[in-house]
Amino acid sequence: MAGVDGLRNIVRQELVARQLEEQISARYPVGQRLRVLDVGMGQGTQALRLARAGHAVTGIESDAVMLDAARQALSGEPEGIRERVRLVEGDGRDTGVHFLPGSFDVVLCHGVLMYVAEADAMLAGLARMLAPGGLLSLLVRNGDALAMRAGLAGDWAGAQAAFTSDTYTNRLGLTVRADRLDALTATLEGINAPLHAWYGVRVFTDGAGEDAVTPPADELQRLLAAEERAGRTDPYRRVAALLHLCGVRRA
Repeated sequence: MAGVDGLRNIVRQELVARQLEEQISARYPVGQRLRVLDVGMGQGTQALRLARAGHAVTGIESDAVMLDAARQALSGEPEGIRERVRLVEGDGRDTGVHFLPGSFDVVLCHGVLMYVAEADAMLAGLARMLAPGGLLSLLVRNGDALAMRAGLAGDWAGAQAAFTSDTYTNRLGLTVRADRLDALTATLEGINAPLHAWYGVRVFTDGAGEDAVTPPADELQRLLAAEERAGRTDPYRRVAALLHLCGVRRA
């Protein structure tokens, strides 16, 4: 759970929530109760936000510690919100085991693909979970910006290696995978959920330490405003640490 309340995570969760709300509002009438699947839901930050907004949310998570954290967070919510959330212990690669095709209006897969060696089959399965016109929301590490963190830290050998690599060592010390915008765009087209919109996430704050202090509310809002603008503006969004891609299932 380290880092949940850290600056980097706060920026990530807030920006993704705003971007997701923008896409949902553009596609569905205000007040419509959507069926949402959150794959690899972690501690449930986005799932709870959507449940509070009135949607029916199913979260699937394979990590028992994260699942317990999500249950604990959910237990502190009012009964009406708890009733809108279903938690499932399972792997995001096995959605077809748990759910019928077309069961959801929105499918989230945030911070998961970097841990999946062969992601195309998993993405195809997620697309099948969507009803026609449904929204697929992916948050991935940006492979086109892997050299940025090493370079800004003065690790020139690491920066050189990152130019031709799709893997990196994350802050947990794990070697994981990054994705590139062009490749994911082609994948989304191939699974019948072509790219509709995309954003950058953490253009300026990815280098913040795990112990970075969250600034006062007014300064935080200015920071978020700058991040939000950069995340939808070229060339800045192309060097964001994370990419948020939104595909739409063809009818």
